[in-house]
Amino acid sequence: MIKFKIILNILGKLLVGESFFLFLSLLVSLIYGESDSLAFVKAGGITFVAGALSYLLSKGVTKELGKREGYIIVSLVWIVFSIFGCLPYLFSGAIPSVTNAFFETMSGFTTTGSSVLNNIEELPHGILFWRSLTQWMGGMGIIVMFLAILPTLGIGGRELFVAEVPGPAPDKLTPRIKETARNLWGLYIMFTLVETIMLFAGGMTFFDALNHSLTTMATGGYSTKQASVGFFTSPYLQYVIIFFMFVAGTNFTLSYAAISGRFGKMFKDEEFRFYGIVVFLFALIISFGLMSVGNITGEQAFRDSLFTVVSIITTTGYATADYLLWSPFLGMLIFVLFFVGGSAGSTGGGVKVVRILLLFKNSFYELKRLVHPNAVIPIRYNRHVVDQKTVTNILAFFVFYILIFMVSSVCMSLWTSDIYSAFSAVATTLGNIGPGFGEIGPMENFYNLPSLAKWFLSFLMLLGRLELFTVLILFSPSFWKH
Repeated sequence: MIKFKIILNILGKLLVGESFFLFLSLLVSLIYGESDSLAFVKAGGITFVAGALSYLLSKGVTKELGKREGYIIVSLVWIVFSIFGCLPYLFSGAIPSVTNAFFETMSGFTTTGSSVLNNIEELPHGILFWRSLTQWMGGMGIIVMFLAILPTLGIGGRELFVAEVPGPAPDKLTPRIKETARNLWGLYIMFTLVETIMLFAGGMTFFDALNHSLTTMATGGYSTKQASVGFFTSPYLQYVIIFFMFVAGTNFTLSYAAISGRFGKMFKDEEFRFYGIVVFLFALIISFGLMSVGNITGEQAFRDSLFTVVSIITTTGYATADYLLWSPFLGMLIFVLFFVGGSAGSTGGGVKVVRILLLFKNSFYELKRLVHPNAVIPIRYNRHVVDQKTVTNILAFFVFYILIFMVSSVCMSLWTSDIYSAFSAVATTLGNIGPGFGEIGPMENFYNLPSLAKWFLSFLMLLGRLELFTVLILFSPSFWKH
């Protein structure tokens, strides 16, 4: 039997936590003395009261948390956080439409980065900071964050950690889930602070540097400028962001090993090597393609191609160049990257590099098995044999991913002017990437899409962020049986 009281209890505690971040944005608003202060007072107050009431109504509930409760909580928390998180937009008038406000907030928490805003520079600093903060909170995972900062939360950390960090299990830093969460967030905060200092040293204002660091490390892509990172023409600033996007798309366990002096572990990792090779090859091919057209220097061609490749493969979604103006061949290469994603154990979304790598290995080994039907040819990853259960899970994931992509693209064709835009809208939201092609390209946004399309895409963002199964399992009748 599902224990709904414990679900209410934990959601209440988490909402109280969300109110803290809303009040943190209020502080930014007060520092700049702008008109959005009252909006954060209202939003923070409502969120705190709702969380406190939920907690009080379920106080004294048993702390035993099962897998089913874990899946429900993890799926619900992203929706509930987005509902309360869109209140500042509504109360301040920054985004007066409920549909647009929820879309922007869900896009923030899931680190998708797709936006409906056409006046970013005109928004108050508190709203811009909250917008970036939603991505930073969602980057490492809402549940993982609260397991790290609230070790006395009194919840079954393992069930929630597994449900929010699905897919091929990333290496854990320690055997204890809560200690792992703290180490991950400690590393996450450190990288954010270092990037902020480097961007500030390069000429960004402190506010711009902080916001871009929050959304870079979350691989979210929200910018304080309408032209995204393209507003900052400094090569130094762009290379700094490229580096930290690449780091954010790398397994944080490997980053932890590297800063601990164990560089060998990073370069021996098959996923990291494959990730680096894909980035290098695609950037090289695209830069040669840009130089062949002319009117662009070798360094700028390399920088534009590298920035775009890293931004797309890590699912950050920043833009410095409009890839819709590139040749169809180069545009197709970018579209291919929509189906790769970051590394397992990173803040990057998408399919994940390790799944692509193991899929290739399985396909190659299957050909060898056909030639040698009696041979035992196991799949190895980092010198360890991959069990059949993991391979089956990856194959099932790909089947579901492609099926959802195809069906959703057909649905989106009802709301877009061309099939090109429909395909890319689904690919970019399901992969938590941000920009797309056609009418939702890197220099455009999702504002003109119909309301129903935005609600549909918001669901795809959630589905992609939780890697399909955590959400899809809730639609299984057997899940709800006693």
